[in-house]
Amino acid sequence: MLKDFKEMAELVKQHPVKKRLVLACAHDEHSLEAVAHACKEGIIEAVLVGREADIKAIAEKEGLDISAAKIYDVDGDVECAKKAVELIREGEGDFLMKGKMQTADLLREVVNKETGLRTGNIMSHFGLFQIPHYHKVCALTDGGMIENPDLEKKVAILNNAVSVMHSLGYENPNVAVICAAEKFNKRAQESVDAVAIKEMYEKGEITGCTVEAPISYDIALHKDVAEFKGFESPVAGEADILLMPGMASGNMLGKAWILNGDGTGMMAGMVVGAKAPIVLVSRAASADEKFYSIVLAAAASTK
Repeated sequence: MLKDFKEMAELVKQHPVKKRLVLACAHDEHSLEAVAHACKEGIIEAVLVGREADIKAIAEKEGLDISAAKIYDVDGDVECAKKAVELIREGEGDFLMKGKMQTADLLREVVNKETGLRTGNIMSHFGLFQIPHYHKVCALTDGGMIENPDLEKKVAILNNAVSVMHSLGYENPNVAVICAAEKFNKRAQESVDAVAIKEMYEKGEITGCTVEAPISYDIALHKDVAEFKGFESPVAGEADILLMPGMASGNMLGKAWILNGDGTGMMAGMVVGAKAPIVLVSRAASADEKFYSIVLAAAASTK
């Protein structure tokens, strides 16, 4: 169990081999700052794709040490995306990060059927959060990739998330399949899907985790609420992963945790399910959020 992101960083530092990050459109002050921080902490090695003169100018201006980084001098967002994906595909990097460019430009190259990073698996967004007043970190998925997942996609999203938690040292993470209520409602598709997922788990078709479904948000994170409602489950109050009904609910909950908490909330996020994790952080993300997203992706890329 990880209590916070600092513990996650210490865990990744113990890996015997540093992972190589490929930063696409690396001529970006905030991304370079996070990458330089991760290099300084001994977590990664950096491969920078972008305008070399601008990259070096930014590093000099901000006092960032990128002397050990390998730089590919490439101009243009699409060209940077193509080169960065090519480097991952050829084994020159372990995970990918978006710099100063549109997300769509990078993902277009990632999903290219001939030259991209497809594996045949669903690609989903995995967010790891420090939640105010919760005793450990908690994952939320999917809050950024798949708008209205059906049952098959929900299972794939769940499996992606469980795989990431395994890379963080969780042998059997607790999965809460979130619904509006913990009681089955045949008129609510989220509830129908949740019951189906629980049945798949009980049949051994979903492994490597403990699944509870359907379960409400308050029960998943608050043991006292579960006790008051008479809801008995090892997941109650101990959820490690919240599998959300859809992207909208996941996105809103994640933002609420960060923006409406007590200031201690923080997210690390990435896309999983491709040949390598992909760090896609907002331009408005804090330096810490970018740094810990790199740490998370470095952990997830460990084979």
